[in-house]
Amino acid sequence: MRAVGIVAEYNPFHNGHLYHVAETRRLAGDAAIVAAMSGNFVQRGEPALFDKWARAEMAVRGGVDLVVELPVGFAVRSAQFFAAGAVRLLAALGVEALSFGAEDADPAALGRLAAAMDEEAVQTLFRRRLDAGETYAAALGRSLAAASGLPPAMVASPNNILAVEYLRAIARYAPAVVPLPVARRGAGYHERKVAGKIASATAVRGALQEGRTELAYAAMPVECREVAERCVAEGLGPVWWGAFEQALLAALRRSRVDELAALPEVSEGLEYKLKAAGAAGGLEELMAALKSKRYARTRLQRVLVHALLLSRRTDLAAWEESGPLYARVLAFGERGRRLLKGLARSAAVPVVTKTTHFLHGRELCGAGLTPLQAMLALDVAATDVYCLGLPGRDWRRGGRDFRQSPLYVACRQ
Repeated sequence: MRAVGIVAEYNPFHNGHLYHVAETRRLAGDAAIVAAMSGNFVQRGEPALFDKWARAEMAVRGGVDLVVELPVGFAVRSAQFFAAGAVRLLAALGVEALSFGAEDADPAALGRLAAAMDEEAVQTLFRRRLDAGETYAAALGRSLAAASGLPPAMVASPNNILAVEYLRAIARYAPAVVPLPVARRGAGYHERKVAGKIASATAVRGALQEGRTELAYAAMPVECREVAERCVAEGLGPVWWGAFEQALLAALRRSRVDELAALPEVSEGLEYKLKAAGAAGGLEELMAALKSKRYARTRLQRVLVHALLLSRRTDLAAWEESGPLYARVLAFGERGRRLLKGLARSAAVPVVTKTTHFLHGRELCGAGLTPLQAMLALDVAATDVYCLGLPGRDWRRGGRDFRQSPLYVACRQ
């Protein structure tokens, strides 16, 4: 069966995502749609609003056929590594094309940006701007604009940055995969207000956090809203950063400086700032002590997630070489079920439908894990930590990755 891939977080799945899936279906014809989705922590370094199984269910109800988890070692990373991990995972599943949203869905312009990004002069200018304290987006936008002649605003757009990174990853790891850029509709990536039925995920989350649930739900497909309402009723969400405040401060206070220095994305003495900031009395005080022109909030939040998970930079560096070592199935529909039967034979990586086939809980207590097991163990840790932030106490037990099976979603006709 032919398949086309999407890289997503669906945090939560909203009407803009519904449009993207529908456009992908139109462009891909009879191909199945496979989404590589972040797990319980997302690329911006935040806990997902709802857990990975609920969001995967939303995706299938929104038209995706199969949802696999992008391992946390790639999901909670900067755009370059996030995109590369997702592209390699989808390529290992044999997708023929990759569909992605962009503010400017001009394949030629995006191709120029991707080609310029790999020029030595651009890389030199990019690093110089980063060293001068510019944010990743600003440094990249200004460097690429200078090389390509395209407007800086186009280059600095978050979805365009990801689009460029998808194209770079395709060129390097999966040249046979066809890029399918889809123009975003309605609200921008950072738009914080819900105005109508098309809103950004940022705006939807903000409305939910402020208690304006009807406004938030109006921007979501009905079936996805029903999943969200069920999660809220059962104590399975929403989850906010504040739920991890004490655990995070404890992690920073008990860690030695050399342990903090070994975390991913920690460099240039950031470990000393982390150690000192751990004395803060709360999360916002902590972030205020850490944030600077050199360290954007999203980078700092990713570092803090890795502090919670005890991630190691050496592990992530090894996984950058290997790429994802498995495809963990989260949810699927009827077409996805048929696709899975073929993937069991054709996929270039193992397809994980039961964690205990590859990793047992008792193995987490010892050393000597294989690279696949180590990658999977970090996903297990991410779920165990995430569950501590759930509103319902009955859901806070550890080990859910060993108990939860992939969801079969029988969508309404």
